[in-house]
Parts: sequence; C-alpha cells; structure tokens
Amino acid sequence: MELSAVDLSPIPAGGTAADAFANTVEAAKQAERLGYSRFWVAEHHGRAERLAGTTPEVLLGRLAAATEEIRIGSGAVLLNHYSPFKVAEAFGTLDGLAPGRVDAGLGRANGSPAADRALGTERRVENPNEDHEERIRAVVNHLYDAYPDGHPYADLSVPRSGAAPPAPWVLGSSPASGEIAGALGLPYCFAGFIRPGFAERAVDAYREAFEPGALPASLDAPRGMLAINAVAADTDEAAARRRAPAEAVYRRMQRGDLGDGTPSVEEAIDELGATPDPTPASLDADEWPRSVSGSPETIASVLTQLADRIGVDEVMVQHTAPDHDDALASHALLAEAVGLDSQN
Repeated sequence: MELSAVDLSPIPAGGTAADAFANTVEAAKQAERLGYSRFWVAEHHGRAERLAGTTPEVLLGRLAAATEEIRIGSGAVLLNHYSPFKVAEAFGTLDGLAPGRVDAGLGRANGSPAADRALGTERRVENPNEDHEERIRAVVNHLYDAYPDGHPYADLSVPRSGAAPPAPWVLGSSPASGEIAGALGLPYCFAGFIRPGFAERAVDAYREAFEPGALPASLDAPRGMLAINAVAADTDEAAARRRAPAEAVYRRMQRGDLGDGTPSVEEAIDELGATPDPTPASLDADEWPRSVSGSPETIASVLTQLADRIGVDEVMVQHTAPDHDDALASHALLAEAVGLDSQN
C-alpha cells in the first residue's frame, strides 16, 4: 500500500500561523524520510483562528524548498473560487520550483457566506457540475498547453520546468465528483473524512464514467485514492484517545459551532463525555467510519480493508491531532504499519 498525507496546518495551542507552517514543513520533511508518496496541503477559509492553511499554492512553494523527492500538492485548491488560468499559472510556477513532482489537486467547496463574498465567489451556479468540470478542463489545458490554434487562449502560456507538468487530481466526496473525474480520465481522490458512506458509490461512478484520453493529462486506466482521518499510537486505547479531537470537531460541525480552536485530547474527551471506543481491527462489511485509529497492527488492518473495498492501493491520511509531537509520532507509526521504505 502507498501512503500519503494531507496537512491542514492547524494552529497549535497558544501559537500562531508561523508556528503552524513550521509544523507543516517539519511534517513534510518527516513524510519524505518515512517514504510517504505525496504530501498535500489544504485550503480552508474563514477559520484562521484554527487552521492556517488557506493558500496551498503559497505554502507549497516553501515545501518545494524544504523537500527533494516527495510529491507535493494541494488537497485541494478550491477551483470554484478562482480563475482556471491563474490556478494553472500558480501550479506551473510550483513545477518550476519542484520539477516533475507537483500534484494539482482540484476540488470545490463553499465556506461561510461572508468568506464566499470576500472571495468573489458565486454561490448559486446554474449547472454546478458542468461548471466544475469545465474549470478542471481549463486548468489542464493551460498546464499542458493544449488549446488548439484559433482558440482564444491558444497563445497563453504558463511557467514550466521542462519536466513532467503538474499532475491533476480530482478531489471530491460524492458520486458527482467521481463522474467528473472519470469523464476527464483523471485520477480521483475520495474524501472519506467528509462523506465516508458515499465511498463505494463515488468510486464506482468514477470507474463507470472513465474515459481514457479525454485530456492531455488523462490516464490509460482509472486510478483512485482514499483519504481518511487516521491516527496511530502504540496501543488501540492510546490511539483512540488521540482520535478524540477528530470526533469532537465533527460533533461541533454537526452543531454548527466549531469553537475557537481544536480541542486538546483532554478537552475533547470532556466534550464527548468519554474516550472514543477503539476502532476494531475488523470492520463490519458496511461500516465506513469517518475517522479511524489503532496500533500499527490494527490500523494496517483497517486501512487495508477500506482500500480493498473500493479497489485502491493508496491511502492519504488526514489527522486533527492538536499536539504536533503526537502527530509526528502517529505518522511514523502509520508508515511502520504499512511497511514504508524509510530513509532513516
């Protein structure tokens, strides 16, 4: 199994965005040493008191300088907010900084009405799926210089390294996003930490819609990846404690009140009323947890089960561990669990 990570740059307790970004850089360098395949950074708006990751195209420039081999990318850049040409320029520039190892993870999401207004985003689009597909198609055509002669954009260009252009990925949490990825022949990452119950339907829709050669970046065959909130510790019980903040944040989201910051383990357990039950090593056939935890043996079993259900061989882990040292320890145990080839 290939293992990758996505980092939201959480603000540490008593810290600032500078501390959050320093932690992200350290996590990326560790992921490279541990043998992770790729390291992505996220885009969230209007939550700067909790999450510093608002602008992946900027943060990736720092990660390009801090790493040498690991693929780096966005998980995701929210394409509904931006001009496809500007996104392509940003990722072409990143390719110049990290030649041949940039992933352009393309997604969509609306934030609060105030954040969307500040971003100049139209919240009501007549055909949102068609609009999103066309925006992805435009980014790829700009990145691969694929507009034909006579097209209004044929003479536009973006920076290039001379190596392989940034690899576009479609990110989503619904069958609609799977269909879009398939119709464009692009790789697809399903966000299991958002709507885990849609995983099988979304990936089935992706494979059924897959059209090789639809774009210059299209694959010959479908390629999927599962992203899930996962955390590891030495024992199942210790890992369940580390999972408590993720469970508490989800409860807050259900209430519509995210609070002022990510709760500590102790605060999360207090909010939940108890430590979460450990994730069982064997899941029920129809069980799709939003977040999972465990010892290396348990987490390896769980991730393998979930990946096998949808037929993918790469898992991307997201975590909300508020303590940076706990997060690094978890990443190391996850790498051990799936047998990554560490450079240590």
